[in-house]
Amino acid sequence: MKLLVVGGHSRNIGKTSVVVAIISAFPEVNWTAAKITQYGPGVCPINGESCGCAVDEHAFAITEESDANGAGDTCRFLAAGARRSFWVRTKRGRLAEAVPRLRQALAGGENVIIESNSLLKFIRPTLYLVVLDPGVEDFKASSREFLDHAGAFLLRSPLAGQSPWPPIPPELFFSKPTFLLEENRFFSAEVRDFVAAKFLGSCDA
Repeated sequence: MKLLVVGGHSRNIGKTSVVVAIISAFPEVNWTAAKITQYGPGVCPINGESCGCAVDEHAFAITEESDANGAGDTCRFLAAGARRSFWVRTKRGRLAEAVPRLRQALAGGENVIIESNSLLKFIRPTLYLVVLDPGVEDFKASSREFLDHAGAFLLRSPLAGQSPWPPIPPELFFSKPTFLLEENRFFSAEVRDFVAAKFLGSCDA
């Protein structure tokens, strides 16, 4: 199984749209896709609400999406052409307990794409792409921890000589392939060629 992970430094910066764009760009790949969501205190992974469960209860839930016409992110994966799509929900800090079940769900998938940062604590992907938006100050600890594992950075806007996220040095972002995405676009011909070469092994698609 080959695994492509798409992460990012904050919420709502286009990670899901990048996953959708990659699936759409390679329709012959028969992707198996997944999104990982970690909930904070008071939210149960089973129903996305507070159900009064104890800390050691309802650690995670994994569901397979079947509605390609829905509005959810996993629906978008199917609509883009993914063969299967899963939503993994865990309590914060409990992802490790979901990983064995996730592996079972993904078994048989030749090419897997997952939206997550924290998964890198447990699984080493074939390729890890990190979406960065210099206009957003927030920088998640899970993204900061695995920056050096990135195969490439996808920038939502130009990165000036000074890092917008002290104390991360700007040199780190230019030590790996860096692609600037056009405004309101989440993919490019250059990113497509990079994914084809580094993940799929050819540019024939």
